[in-house]
Amino acid sequence: MVLLISSLAASAFAADRAIQNGIDAWQTRGDGSTFVDFARTPIPAGFFCAGSAPFTAKVAFQGVPVVTNTPKALGATDTIVQRLDDAVFNKRGVALTRTQVRALSLKSVTPLETGCGKFEATVRLDGAQPITQMVIRRENENGGTYSGPLWLNVKLSFTPVGGVSREALELPLEVRFPANTAYPWRAKAVTPVPTGFVKVDTDGDGVADTYLPGTSNFYAGLSSKPGRPGALEKNYQVCHDSGTDEQHCITLCDTCQIP
Repeated sequence: MVLLISSLAASAFAADRAIQNGIDAWQTRGDGSTFVDFARTPIPAGFFCAGSAPFTAKVAFQGVPVVTNTPKALGATDTIVQRLDDAVFNKRGVALTRTQVRALSLKSVTPLETGCGKFEATVRLDGAQPITQMVIRRENENGGTYSGPLWLNVKLSFTPVGGVSREALELPLEVRFPANTAYPWRAKAVTPVPTGFVKVDTDGDGVADTYLPGTSNFYAGLSSKPGRPGALEKNYQVCHDSGTDEQHCITLCDTCQIP
């Protein structure tokens, strides 16, 4: 009976021609692979204090878990990308969906050294976010590859460390990542743990404000190739590189998946 049920479930899943809309939950390592480099576009002189020199260093970032209405509902997730549409595969095995970054929570790995003292840098989303398109390709019944550009508008905040004032200095930044290299995805059965949506802090003010759907039947970053069905490459990173001054590398938050 168990084998019969499993076989029926597998057959039905393999025949599914659509990726349901939902979110992809990611986490950012503090290993230097995520950064903003100010060498070509310095922070202007006088930004950190009167008479401060232009800031031209590279700042490395790491993830800070996003705030949710239910504590730890998304585990260590610091970056959320939402797939806005149900993506239906055509006869060539290609499906399209609009995507949008819905949450981002990063902080500098170490404080910035300036002539005005040390500053901690944080990154959060700034206002309405652009919408881009993801291309999903099915290569076998278990999954395939996906790719697409990722655009976001962020606000960098710089807070003095150890000073009398804790007032943050803010700098807006438009980040435009072109279509990334094709990365793997694997089909995923939807299991209700927990059920429903999750309320997430989308603007970085520490208060959960927006309900987002679950992760649906799509695992970004998991291989579907024979011999390692669904096996997570432990050091696998998905990197978005602007080709200029910004790079964001993320790994699947495999303990953060909700239906």
